[in-house]
Amino acid sequence: MKKMGNKIAIICCLACFSLVGRSTVLADQGWQTNQQSFSQNLRPESPQTCTLQPPLTREERVTTDLRQEDFSPDRFRRGLGNNLGNNLGNFGDNNFGQDTPAPVESIAVASPTNYGDRFFGDIYGQPAYHAPIVVLHETVATLRQTLNFFQSPQRDEANQASYHTLISLDGEIIYIVPPDKRAFGAGNSLFVSQGVRQIINQETGEVANQLDDQLDDQFVEESVKTNLDYPPSVNNFAYHVSLETPRDGLNNAQTHSGYTNAQYRSLAWLVAKTGVPEDRITTHQGVDRSGERIYPRSFDRAYFLAWYQVFPKTQEIFIGCLDPQTPSP
Repeated sequence: MKKMGNKIAIICCLACFSLVGRSTVLADQGWQTNQQSFSQNLRPESPQTCTLQPPLTREERVTTDLRQEDFSPDRFRRGLGNNLGNNLGNFGDNNFGQDTPAPVESIAVASPTNYGDRFFGDIYGQPAYHAPIVVLHETVATLRQTLNFFQSPQRDEANQASYHTLISLDGEIIYIVPPDKRAFGAGNSLFVSQGVRQIINQETGEVANQLDDQLDDQFVEESVKTNLDYPPSVNNFAYHVSLETPRDGLNNAQTHSGYTNAQYRSLAWLVAKTGVPEDRITTHQGVDRSGERIYPRSFDRAYFLAWYQVFPKTQEIFIGCLDPQTPSP
């Protein structure tokens, strides 16, 4: 293999976990029957930032990949337009109070080849509703290398990759893919939840995952297959957040010096705004099925959760389907 230095992180860490994010050709006649039945369960006023099914032809897929959209700041976080680029102050090393200032926020949108729509159904035409999860990553590359890769068109599906959000070493939050879109963050992945069952509203056809006390001792495997060529993944219902790797971690070692206090605080502030409960916050290593992903290395979950408990839980970052003309609920 050709030597790539730090580019190994970009190709191996970023590209490899994106594989199942893409849609593919499906000529199976059974899909059309499932699609007709499935679409009848969708309300006419269903938001339009999600797509009913993966594109059926290569031509459709390429057209979607090349479609550049203009996203308002509020697509990334409700109220972001009022605070974009503002430096609201430093966190303070030992301040766990409610008055902790918000971090700096900015936007660096990925190339449309590196993200896609979320789907209402999987490739077989079955409903694909899952409660959102948050998946934590690290870049294993410098901030600039990572952003350059995401913002560069990737024609090879095997190289297409992205996070929704990236947090720099100094705590800046950089929004890359809106939460109503599908970032290609964890190919060949599966989330195992406990005590969850699907609830179907018979009047609207809506499907939701709800906790069920009678299922406390059972585990539910959650993933969605959107490409016949690759295994299922969590990308359809995941919000991917990555921490910039420290300098001593730009390698394949098992550990490094860890993340900055500013990163942990910004991460907790951000995740608290997704409305995702603690038991659905996981890591790339936690959902990976290949046995190769160990990220984020040297992550202190206890310290992160201590900060996570500080911030009020909102849904300013809405992980799901939206009316693109209106801000998040």
